[in-house]
Amino acid sequence: MAMPQAETQKLITVFGGSGFIGRHVVARLAQDGWRIRVACRRPDLAFFLQPLGVPGQIFPVQANLRDPRSLAAALKGASAAVNLVGILAESGKQRFDAIQGKGPGAVAEAVKAAGIDNFVHVSAIGADARATSRYARSKAAGEAAVRSALPDAVILRPSVVFGPGDDFFNRFGAMGRFLPFETVVGGNTKFQPVYVGDVAEAVVCAVSGKARKGATYELGGPEVRSFESLVRYVLAVSDRKRPIVNLSFGMGKFVAAIMQTLDRLSLGLFPKLLRMTTDQVELLKHDNVVSDAAKAEGRTLEGLGIAPTAFESVAPSYLYRFRPTGQYEEQRS
Repeated sequence: MAMPQAETQKLITVFGGSGFIGRHVVARLAQDGWRIRVACRRPDLAFFLQPLGVPGQIFPVQANLRDPRSLAAALKGASAAVNLVGILAESGKQRFDAIQGKGPGAVAEAVKAAGIDNFVHVSAIGADARATSRYARSKAAGEAAVRSALPDAVILRPSVVFGPGDDFFNRFGAMGRFLPFETVVGGNTKFQPVYVGDVAEAVVCAVSGKARKGATYELGGPEVRSFESLVRYVLAVSDRKRPIVNLSFGMGKFVAAIMQTLDRLSLGLFPKLLRMTTDQVELLKHDNVVSDAAKAEGRTLEGLGIAPTAFESVAPSYLYRFRPTGQYEEQRS
């Protein structure tokens, strides 16, 4: 495929464009000919994105959700904006309320002040102002702030996102390689894994005007599977025979509290692979799937004309490295 010309006049600002989802969104926007300003806290760590387009098409800039001036500067001259900033767990000054609760509102207000009416905000399935999880409440607060500033903004809520470099399948693949057993909390909780490439395509559809203004889309893959069955799938693909310990929510919360304490006492040296928070346990009490209402109203990937990608067709391409002999496993006699 021929690369687009860098001199295109379409300029879009992508907040959080250097993250897992962001790099796929940036690559897909580049294919469509956008000039992309990647706004992030550490632009010096985002230069790896530049080869995804032609010279001059992708350029990182510094922006901080707590600094309105940096947001305004990042949006200068843009005709569209996307917010992808989010965290899975709190750490140091990175708190749910600041990043996911107030942050989207700050971005939306800056977008409004810049006179931009094409804005896409990526949230998450499960966002709920009444949720027991602080993560879910912060996501809902962020959505409400966006709606208050920009009623016509398009909000995308993906289920758990998979793809090379994800924090879901890779995590359990690594646990199967290094640990004698897998631990699951809420094994019956349902997920609808969605491919990162499909999420990126949904973002492009939204900024291109193919999504309904002011709508909230829920993005899920073609299959709904239980948490435990997904972990078993990872073990099967990586050829690791490990027992699965399915903890109750009460026991899971107790173990998570211990893990959080050890993480704090270790001053950041506690293995990331073993980190688990009590808030994540709260999240696992609820299924993470596309709602019936979203399906009925066409607020899904299919409603955007996107055929969801099955995780079985992608995950083996990066889970092979967790096999005992890596990519050569199938060549053994």
